[in-house]
Amino acid sequence: MTTTQQTPAAGRTTAPARRRASRRAVVPALVGGLTLGIGAVVFLFPFYYMVVGSLQREPDQTVAGAFPHPSNLTLSNYVTIDARLDLVRSVLNSGIFAAGVIICTVVFGALVGYALAVLQWRGRGGVFALALLVQVVPFQLLIIPLYVLIARSYGLADNYLGMILPFAINSTAVIIFRQYFLQLPQAMFEAARIDGASELQLLTKIALPLIRPALVTVVLLTFIGPWNEFLWPFLITKRADLQPLAVALANYLSNVANSTANPFGALLAGAVVLVLPVVVLFAFFQRQFVNADLSSGVKE
Repeated sequence: MTTTQQTPAAGRTTAPARRRASRRAVVPALVGGLTLGIGAVVFLFPFYYMVVGSLQREPDQTVAGAFPHPSNLTLSNYVTIDARLDLVRSVLNSGIFAAGVIICTVVFGALVGYALAVLQWRGRGGVFALALLVQVVPFQLLIIPLYVLIARSYGLADNYLGMILPFAINSTAVIIFRQYFLQLPQAMFEAARIDGASELQLLTKIALPLIRPALVTVVLLTFIGPWNEFLWPFLITKRADLQPLAVALANYLSNVANSTANPFGALLAGAVVLVLPVVVLFAFFQRQFVNADLSSGVKE
């Protein structure tokens, strides 16, 4: 009785095949990594150039200016822009403006989103369709009636409240909250109602803690808008001590930039200060952009 052993032959044939398969898998990975690396460099280079330009003592707008000599680096541009604009005050104005808009957006967005997703009432489909329709209306079309209403009728020109009111309700936030609330199990709300919980308690103690990713998303998306907003604060504020940083930088560029030794560097220094809070917030909250386990609150 004879037996044949084919294991070594099989091993000799599968090893080269595995090596070829591994080589075929390495090439797409290298191409993908190279493509992503080039894209990252292209995306980050303007930010790098902005930071480097803000530190240059003598402006150099050529390609060589992206790699300045260490002797040409200084912080004097930040001192110059601060002396001209009062950076602390401008940043504080931007912070008050953004914080007020964020608070109003989160409060009203959560209330409306909860009503559209959880509560049963006639006409909620039409209200949601209206929220979607608002997305296609440019804000610039509403500036003139908003200015007449807020500045003349309400008398809120040169006022923080006048800056905040047009952005107090954000239809995007309403849609985001609604979509997250729809993912919550209705059995959880029914059980809480049987236990005697009010709708406000359902929202604040059950629904909102389960949609932390939505809260972070709304806060970050909302923060970017008012923090970088220029047109509306420019129209509604004439006092320099109330203008946010974006408006103050524009006024600096048009009025006093030519009187400084390095207006290009000072303007870039102000731009770095304007961009830095947004970058810090995104870096800090990046881990929060994950899907929560929304079904963990209900026992099957």
